[in-house]
Amino acid sequence: MKQIVTYTLALVLALPLVATEASAQQFSKRKQYNSVGLTINAMNYFGDITPKPSVPSLRFGATRLNVGASFTHRFTPRISARAALAYGTITGDDSKAADPNDPDAKYRYNRNMSFRNNLAELSVVGIFDLIPNRNTYVKRPDLVPYVFGGIAGYTGNPQGNRNGSWVDLQPLKTEGVSYDKAGIAIPFGGGVRYKVNKSFDVGLEVGFRKTFNDYLDDVSTVYVDQSTLSSDAAKYFGGGNALSNTGEFANFNAPGSQRGKSDEDDWYVTTGITVNYILAPRVKSPKFR
Repeated sequence: MKQIVTYTLALVLALPLVATEASAQQFSKRKQYNSVGLTINAMNYFGDITPKPSVPSLRFGATRLNVGASFTHRFTPRISARAALAYGTITGDDSKAADPNDPDAKYRYNRNMSFRNNLAELSVVGIFDLIPNRNTYVKRPDLVPYVFGGIAGYTGNPQGNRNGSWVDLQPLKTEGVSYDKAGIAIPFGGGVRYKVNKSFDVGLEVGFRKTFNDYLDDVSTVYVDQSTLSSDAAKYFGGGNALSNTGEFANFNAPGSQRGKSDEDDWYVTTGITVNYILAPRVKSPKFR
């Protein structure tokens, strides 16, 4: 799976290099145009608090809303660049995601962790259309599949629920380490865009975000000695709110015992609909003397 992801990222991130097509196609300024868009997405995450702690395991019941706005500029018949702002929530719950009868999931079921994280993202991506538009925006193709890749910055705030109240987890250092709530992600994916009329497109898009952070859910490595945690809240979340503390699970949260799976960084994914409005380019009239 890692090799597939690596090859996919390499391919998608190389697409902007095809920008040399601009000179070959002599795509005139008159045919370039801008558009603005609004997006409504379903948002999920891949991490330690999912049915399987790996990509692409997710629980559809944990799906939450993501909304965004974007600005796109078309440079060539196939290539555009898009800047976008988005905001959404990821969430997970061991009691609903982990199967207590699965030997590989018992430690997660007894960990009984749940979280939410509200993520704000700024991204810039290159878009490569599989069907070119060599004409003006008015005569663009009716249906265009595309792929995209780029870079994004995000910030969030993982929280856990205790007695009905949401508590910020990052300051608690539940695993005895500090981590950043913000970071860099690699967005990539694909979609299809449909021409509704001269000015509007509607699209369906799936986008993956590869982060370099294993703490979007505040879970990564092992349990630490409870005496080293600084507060009752840190001990509550860092020690595991156990569903069972008898039998073979009596020492499930002993210092050094597995709490997360540290060899996989967290991901998040959006799937949704985008409505784009094309800003008609100004056509300068020739001047006569």
